[in-house]
Amino acid sequence: MRDPRKVSGLQDLPPAWHPPRWAEESSNLARILQRYGFASYDDFLTWSLQDPEGFWQRTLEDLKVVWRRPFQRVLDLSRGKPWARWFVGGELNLTESALDAQASDGHARDLALVWEGEDGEVRRLTYQELLQEVDRWARALEAAGVQPGDRVGLLMPMIPEVAIALLAVARIGAIVVPLFSGFGPEAIRVRLQASGARLLLTVPGFLRNGRPVPLLETARQAIQGLDPAVDLWMAPFRGEAPRLRPGEVWLPERLPPARWPVPLPPAFAADHPFMLIYTSGTTGRPKGTVHVHAGFPLKAAQDLYHLFDLRPGDRLYWLTDIGWMMGPWLVLGSLLNRAAMVLYEGSPTHPHPGRLWELWQRHGVTVAGLAPTLIRAVMPYGEEIPNRYPLEHLRILGSTGEPWNPEPWLWTLKHVGKGRAPIINYSGGTEISGGILGCVVLRPLKPASFNTVVPGVDADVVDEQGRPVVGEPGYLVIRNVNPGMTRGFWQEPERYLQTYWQRFEGLWDHGDLALRDAEGYFYILGRADDTLKVAGKRLGPAEMESVAVEHRAVQEAAVIGVPHPVKGEVPVVFVVLRPGREASEDLAREIQNWIAERMGKALKPAAVYFLPDLPKTRNAKVMRRVLRRVFLGEPPGDLSALVNPEVLEEVQRLRSA
Repeated sequence: MRDPRKVSGLQDLPPAWHPPRWAEESSNLARILQRYGFASYDDFLTWSLQDPEGFWQRTLEDLKVVWRRPFQRVLDLSRGKPWARWFVGGELNLTESALDAQASDGHARDLALVWEGEDGEVRRLTYQELLQEVDRWARALEAAGVQPGDRVGLLMPMIPEVAIALLAVARIGAIVVPLFSGFGPEAIRVRLQASGARLLLTVPGFLRNGRPVPLLETARQAIQGLDPAVDLWMAPFRGEAPRLRPGEVWLPERLPPARWPVPLPPAFAADHPFMLIYTSGTTGRPKGTVHVHAGFPLKAAQDLYHLFDLRPGDRLYWLTDIGWMMGPWLVLGSLLNRAAMVLYEGSPTHPHPGRLWELWQRHGVTVAGLAPTLIRAVMPYGEEIPNRYPLEHLRILGSTGEPWNPEPWLWTLKHVGKGRAPIINYSGGTEISGGILGCVVLRPLKPASFNTVVPGVDADVVDEQGRPVVGEPGYLVIRNVNPGMTRGFWQEPERYLQTYWQRFEGLWDHGDLALRDAEGYFYILGRADDTLKVAGKRLGPAEMESVAVEHRAVQEAAVIGVPHPVKGEVPVVFVVLRPGREASEDLAREIQNWIAERMGKALKPAAVYFLPDLPKTRNAKVMRRVLRRVFLGEPPGDLSALVNPEVLEEVQRLRSA
């Protein structure tokens, strides 16, 4: 029997990938160690935590961040950690470092963006062309009276215009509000109202699974009756110019001619906001995280530079949407590292389950990000599909969104990464502009693990009293601060303090349940709110889910806790079966016993239920709290990020059966 304190035996698994020669000789980190004079990565990491001001000063130099006015002080903690000020006195414009500096440094004709549509259409933009388009959009917005500090909603799929719009709004000092392209009218409306947006940028529609999605109608419904009124601007994509209504603008009619050279943009204070991105849980209002010119872009670029080994000329793809933080992260992080972003508008499995690998092969993707849920969905189609694509350019695989299970992790390493490309597991959040835990190419990788804290992020795992713990589940916290952290919630300072700074004195409480093993590897076990307490034992859902998906019939699993008069809580397991397997009472009992044999009889699930799918967000996170609330007959809370609400009807049916 496995020790139930361990993450389903994950700590017992040996490393499955070891640093190759290129990592030790030519990776970004290898060059940093040589340039800075560090004997090892451990020495570099220790320095990044002990001397944050020196670390960030050197990192900005490595990234060639352009300052219009140099900062006088790296960090000011006079108001306490929650209100830390970075790069005090400095002035810059994030788009100057992302575009102007790149285009004027002999790289104007380098590729900045490549896009492919679901129907196979391809567009490419060089750094010069992207800068010119951003300049045109910025001038159009200024001519319409958009001022620094004004909020501008952005509702588009992953197309070239989404990057242009994001950069154009930031360039003039306005604040972009990215919105998930799959949102319904009410979810969009709530965020526009909360942010006080004056304008919404969108397109007529896009394709998903071969079918047109009429985005314009959704946008029109969302802004109807808002006070103050929100103007609607449309860029031409997947549709002809629509018949305009009052307050609507067809963008091609407002765009001025392109010019070259492009004048430099205005400079703003380091802490001038450029983005307001909402993150929502299953209860309460969405939380508007505030990000600044010298914050989110720098953290995104730093994580890509140190963890993902992103280099000039690389081609970076990530499975994402602009409404999830990984969308702006992809755009800004690629440009600040002088790489090219690869955007795809469409389903990753349409018209066949190998579409993503085909996309990477066609465009020479070197760094690619996906989600464990996608892998679990395509594995049943067989390894022969990814084996068709050699992916000879692929150097790094990235992953975020959900905890891994060992089997799909190893399958991905072997068949997608071809045994050579490491899986850089990455976990953090919208609130901190990127990662807390990650992986580096200078350390071996254990399946489903994180082999480091992100350089500059002093992360730890603590118990309920705030004491560090090793070898058992605890709360993921951050002991220091970094520039990527949100500058609070939009117009809700107290809610920000209560959310992240209240549980532990002086520690950022990220809300994740995690474990660190004796060798220093970390594992994310799920959200702390999802934690089960069975007969006094704390259990992360990922522990039992990992065991469940080891069963030959199970493709995916989600575990929730339900009240029990004696044990406090008992686990209930929802599973999605592999193709060709049929649900039955006998199979449910078999899966129950399978889990009990491996985790201990005390942790035997009270029940196993079968679902056609698990309730998920667009970025593939399983919404366990929604699953639990619906199963218990409670109000489900905010469902705006849910992409398959029909699953909840099946959960309700199971409850009443």
